[in-house]
Amino acid sequence: MAIWLSANGMATMVGALLGFGLGHSHNTALHSWQLIFLTIGLLNFVCGCFFLWLMPDSPSSARFLSHRQRVIAVQRVAENMIGVKTREIKPRQALENLYDVKVLCCAGIGIACGVINGGVSNFASALIKGFGFSGLYATLLQLPTGAIEAVVVPICGIVATYIKDSRCIVLAVVCLIPFGGLLGIRFTDLDHRWTLVGCTWLQYIIGAPVIVSWNLLATNVGGHTKRAVANGIWFSLYAAGNVAGANIFFSREAPRYYSALTGLLVCYAGIIVLSIVAYVSMSWENARRYAAVIEGVDGVPDDVATQAVLDGFKDMTDMESKNFRYAL
Repeated sequence: MAIWLSANGMATMVGALLGFGLGHSHNTALHSWQLIFLTIGLLNFVCGCFFLWLMPDSPSSARFLSHRQRVIAVQRVAENMIGVKTREIKPRQALENLYDVKVLCCAGIGIACGVINGGVSNFASALIKGFGFSGLYATLLQLPTGAIEAVVVPICGIVATYIKDSRCIVLAVVCLIPFGGLLGIRFTDLDHRWTLVGCTWLQYIIGAPVIVSWNLLATNVGGHTKRAVANGIWFSLYAAGNVAGANIFFSREAPRYYSALTGLLVCYAGIIVLSIVAYVSMSWENARRYAAVIEGVDGVPDDVATQAVLDGFKDMTDMESKNFRYAL
């Protein structure tokens, strides 16, 4: 997860450099903005094709792994208790998402992240331009955002990966940083333009909530159909949020964009609240299941982990398998 975030930060830096360089192209048949769109679009297309060719749909079909490595990879997936891929579609599992608190919380976080990402990625240049910088230099000033994302954001991924039950806490705490940045944009005088630019840079930390919430969903939903539908809901709402986020900035409110800042603040507050609700919900369910084991209702403690893996191979959902334990 941390590696992905670093790569995403590097991509942001490359995009800013390409935008600045192509923005100086004038003696061409195409406008500079058209060159930027075509160049970055082509790079995305090529990378997408390469990814589809290289990456397998499951560990068992990975061409670049030996037979022994495939067995180990499948075993590691099984140890996550979420089961392995199956082609059978189970409508009952899909419906389970509608009353699963953590899935609903992650769905809400997904649309909030989408609104923030859509607003920031589309209007960061407009914000910076409103602080007194020219168009091309406003684009160039997005370069440090990639460095921030490549260095600071992976720390969140490392903490969430290696410190047990810290995902929800990391998700809530990291949102406080850009939340403070938005307050800085709202209340700092326009004479302090570099302070305002710095507050704008902090908004690119949105990469952390996006990936941590995605990881939170991926590791806590058992059952192939349920997990596939839950991921589909998350990505659909995230995409819808990106569309909505691009439409909350009104030119008449430049350079402060009060409506947009209010909307982004509400989204960050919503992420914090929903992450806390998800933490309390999963923590309570874990405690209830541990208590049932201690009382001898659901087996003995030594068999829980093994049985959870077997339940995963049976394609049981996390709510069906009483041996499943949530990673907070």
